[in-house]
Amino acid sequence: MSLQQSLDGLKNLDLNDLDFENVGSWPVVVKIIAGILVFVLVIALGYNLYLKDMQAQLDSAIAQEAQLKQDFETKAFQAANLNAYKEQMVEMEESFGALLRQLPSDTEVPGLLEDITRTGLGAGLEFEEIKLQPEVAQQFYIELPIQISVIGSYHDLSTFVSGVAALPRIVTLHDFDITPVAAGADSGGSTLRMSILAKTYRYNDKGAK
Repeated sequence: MSLQQSLDGLKNLDLNDLDFENVGSWPVVVKIIAGILVFVLVIALGYNLYLKDMQAQLDSAIAQEAQLKQDFETKAFQAANLNAYKEQMVEMEESFGALLRQLPSDTEVPGLLEDITRTGLGAGLEFEEIKLQPEVAQQFYIELPIQISVIGSYHDLSTFVSGVAALPRIVTLHDFDITPVAAGADSGGSTLRMSILAKTYRYNDKGAK
């Protein structure tokens, strides 16, 4: 049977005439078409049921490979610079220890108050108040606030602030409040009152532990 005859027979084919229990009796062209359809169906089912999952696993493995390569490069760089990191750690520990040594202990607070008072008097200020406030505990340190109120000229106040900042122990200054003192015969209206909160610190060994 020629191809043309097979095609003509296919045009005149009625699907109701096909015996699905006896596929061998079907025309050759119908068998070929049915075989192609079955093949396509098998490929589609195989892709959706098996190959699709494998593709997803492959994509995941590719992404994981890229992340592992990046982690490897990072760790290789760290390993190559391990000695430098150790040296930096030693320097940081030494710097940290130096900072801790600047934090006063309980027994040194009176001496710090004397230093602040001496700095103010040396700048020509008059102290109205210098008073310790309740401690404030942080994780690694404890704040010791000191409320200070002094009277003097603007230049004397500036000298006092610079002197406190230059003390060997860590002292920070907060909450500046400067107001003029009522003008008198002697002051000439240039006297100022400064209220300031100074904070010093000591190491909180319990919090660090």
